[in-house]
Amino acid sequence: MTSSASPATARKPFLATTPGMVLACTVACILWGSAFPCVKIGYAMFGIDSADVPSIIAFAGARFLISGVLVVVGMSIARRRPFVPARGDWAPALKLSMFQTILQYVLFYIGLSRCSGVTSSIIEASNSFIIVLLAIYAFRTERMTAAKAIGCALGFGGVLLVNLDGGAGGLGFRLDGEGLVFLSTFASATSSNLCKRYSVDHDPVLLSGWQFVIGGVVMLAMGLAMGGRVAPAAGADPAAAIALLVYLGFISAAAYSLWSATIAANDVSRVAVFGFINPVFGVILSALLLGETSVLSPALAVASLVLVSAGIIIVNRRA
Repeated sequence: MTSSASPATARKPFLATTPGMVLACTVACILWGSAFPCVKIGYAMFGIDSADVPSIIAFAGARFLISGVLVVVGMSIARRRPFVPARGDWAPALKLSMFQTILQYVLFYIGLSRCSGVTSSIIEASNSFIIVLLAIYAFRTERMTAAKAIGCALGFGGVLLVNLDGGAGGLGFRLDGEGLVFLSTFASATSSNLCKRYSVDHDPVLLSGWQFVIGGVVMLAMGLAMGGRVAPAAGADPAAAIALLVYLGFISAAAYSLWSATIAANDVSRVAVFGFINPVFGVILSALLLGETSVLSPALAVASLVLVSAGIIIVNRRA
């Protein structure tokens, strides 16, 4: 009698359902979108010039170290036991840290210092394409379909629309600028697929937290060794500066933990297409928080979100 009462529904995790996936991905993307303006505000509070790559890397390392600590401490409290890796968890955490944190952000920040913000945003948006392509052709966990191709194309079109609206900066390509940003998207896409693979035998949130700890320590040490600094600028409110840095750490901790857990529960392509929302939210929130309203047309912002939303729906409509 009891076995006939919808057992599949009872067993299905919330993040594996469409509402759960949409909610988790949207929250993660809003958090990541808020990082764009908050990082700019943080640079001003810590007196970091856009050309000061060592301080930028050290600042990012401090941010990600805080992210990892927040995950580890928070989960230790929630589970009432130390949230530490077992012996078999260290190798996956190290590999994820290399791609997700160290390679991705070192390449991105060095490249970003040598190319326009518009160009880097558009290149970064290709990350969602690359995640899907790697899942299909490198990791072989999925198959290409017309819905995936059309959905990704629409999403990328929405990102192009909102980024080209301002017309700031020219589109170009330098190996030591745009080339490094493009390589950073491969590192990020690889980490998403590795997360999917490792989630079969490992806790994705545990790997997320500890890869941030490892990557944060490496990047902070690297930046400081190169002559960088992480300290509030003279004249800045130290408490406000530290609070912003902690918030940036929270963004990464919450967003990436949500993202990792959602990828573990779904096909990579279903989740990856939500990544097109990141730069759109980034532009919108930059306009609101930084007062950059002159570079954002409300009509084009809406049209961009419509295109991105259409792409998401097409990829997920039969799932």
